[in-house]
Amino acid sequence: MKSGFVSIIGRPNTGKSTLLNTIINNKVAIVSDVAGTTRNSIHGVYNDKDTQIVFVDTPGIHKPVDKLGRELNKEAYSNLEDIDLILFTVDASTGIGKGDKFIINALKNNTIPVILILNKIDKLNNEGIMNAINSYKDLYDFAEIIPVSALKNDNIDRLIKVIKNYINDNVKYYDDGVLTNASKYFLASEFVREKILELTNEEVPHAVTCVTTKYQEKSNIITINIDIIVSRASLKKIIIGKGGKMLKEIGSRARVDLENTLGKPIYLELYVKTIENWRDKEKYLKEFGIKDA
Repeated sequence: MKSGFVSIIGRPNTGKSTLLNTIINNKVAIVSDVAGTTRNSIHGVYNDKDTQIVFVDTPGIHKPVDKLGRELNKEAYSNLEDIDLILFTVDASTGIGKGDKFIINALKNNTIPVILILNKIDKLNNEGIMNAINSYKDLYDFAEIIPVSALKNDNIDRLIKVIKNYINDNVKYYDDGVLTNASKYFLASEFVREKILELTNEEVPHAVTCVTTKYQEKSNIITINIDIIVSRASLKKIIIGKGGKMLKEIGSRARVDLENTLGKPIYLELYVKTIENWRDKEKYLKEFGIKDA
């Protein structure tokens, strides 16, 4: 048995959570096209007959504009400690951005092997992939450079084989069948937040967080209550929608994912609450589990 910890880092919206879900072959992290979707580090556990790899999905590293942003960066950097390997994930289809260079500079004094993951190669032809490799290869002493498409599950098998060369523990950190360290309470609130990201416009997602206030599981049904917290009263109206239409659609979509993941019928109730400027208030960052108490 070989085992180890692998941290997935990168700027926002490079497909880190999609990569994790594809490797695990299960939905353990929410995904969207909105930058900054991931707010908490999540373990995704990969098992095969002779290996256990614990992947750590982290918030995207970025230039913060509020306390929330600073906490997300701190969370991402903290997950570079006590690990065996770093997967630096970039969007190969967009070219090198300032955010990529910012992270590369932050890795300069790092002693942990770094594999560059060129994600989203489904958007490129062979020449484009080679151009992407050439544009990154001299910026850092990468242990490996691996092009993948997390969305299309392209070259993921090779990535797993390469990762096995960098892990050397012989401890089984999670029991068979465990896919993530995330609680059902956390997954429930995240699935609701994901649907808000899907359905609302650009200004809403960053100002919203979700908190599970009730989770009651019986043999035939799970009852879940979730508070949707917004930073301004005007956003509350957007999320509820005319005649409650938007809120009903958010709940309907989240319920489908929850039932697929948890394997039981779900009774889901959503409540929208306004807490002015919660993203800049340490009390609420702690209360909502974004900052350690």
